[in-house]
Amino acid sequence: MSYSFHLGQKDGPVNLQPVLERLTNQLSLSRQPLSPQEVEQAVECLLDEHLAPEVKANFLGALATRGETIEEIAAFTRSLRGRSIQPALDGDLRSTMILDVVGTGGDRLSTFNISTTVAILAAAAGVRVAKHGNRGSTSPIGSTDVMEALGIPFDQAPEEAVNALRKHHFAYFFARRYHPAFRHVTAARKLCAARGQATIFNFLGPLLNPAMPSAMLVGVSRPALCEPLARVLQSLGVRRAMVVCGEVPGDGAEPVRYLDEVSPLGSTSLAEYYQERGFSVSRLELDGFPLQRSSLGDLKGGDAGANAEIIKQILGGKERGPKRDAVLVNAAAALFVANRVPNLVAGWELAAQTIDSGVAVDKLRELTSRPGAS
Repeated sequence: MSYSFHLGQKDGPVNLQPVLERLTNQLSLSRQPLSPQEVEQAVECLLDEHLAPEVKANFLGALATRGETIEEIAAFTRSLRGRSIQPALDGDLRSTMILDVVGTGGDRLSTFNISTTVAILAAAAGVRVAKHGNRGSTSPIGSTDVMEALGIPFDQAPEEAVNALRKHHFAYFFARRYHPAFRHVTAARKLCAARGQATIFNFLGPLLNPAMPSAMLVGVSRPALCEPLARVLQSLGVRRAMVVCGEVPGDGAEPVRYLDEVSPLGSTSLAEYYQERGFSVSRLELDGFPLQRSSLGDLKGGDAGANAEIIKQILGGKERGPKRDAVLVNAAAALFVANRVPNLVAGWELAAQTIDSGVAVDKLRELTSRPGAS
């Protein structure tokens, strides 16, 4: 499907390249925020299948270089939501807490799929999880890639996904199915990734979950993004949200780097919003948690098959090292955001108990034995 911005004409689409080039130049020269109308124009251009990926990548790169504003991210979200397929969740399901755990990508650190592991673990601990994701774009292995390798249904029709959410407390919402026009941006995003740039679509992925979860744990790749993205989630009506960026300390020769997760290696910047108590920004130190001494290398993943095996080992209780610690501390945050536990310590303990009792691996088996699983 091609979306073309008609600019008032009635006799077919116009050439959109000058529109996007004008917006790109505006971002580079004036550095002024885009208006809602200009965002709508940009979306029409980005989703047009006839525009060259290089032109789209130049726009996305210019927007990232200048820095996306809260208003722009919210405007892109609203525009793209209007073009998505929405699953029908009934009132009873909507009244429950529905969680998504997702990283925006862009940290380029090649860790295993921590958020996906946490999502399955949270479902095993009794939380309804609507996991939204895609194949790898700015990271080698996306959540869809590892879901496929695990044998969990990842490309279900909306009604099937809703039934899975109700019955199994876990459903995967494959972005490509719910946002079909996104395929026209994939090549541009890969060009940006090759240039070392994340794009606004990294932020938009979590915001565009078609299940519209009421609770969200979102990881970002730069501390400065925590508060803006949490503000966007607040404006979109999310009831409970935590946006995190974890520090990977340097060793003197290397600078500090950042994970789009709660970090088991250092402190974590976070911004939180809860309807019952408002907004806050802080830093999380993990003193008091029984973390093992580890380094970034201990969290590295591999291809989809290797990452799937890591997830099986963690959820099965066989992996007891730093990878498990990374999952437990992020699960603690996820369970707290979902209002399943009163604090992070209780979240860690529940997550560990869910693994050690065999409940987590039972949930994994349940998900892989469903109709449609390989």
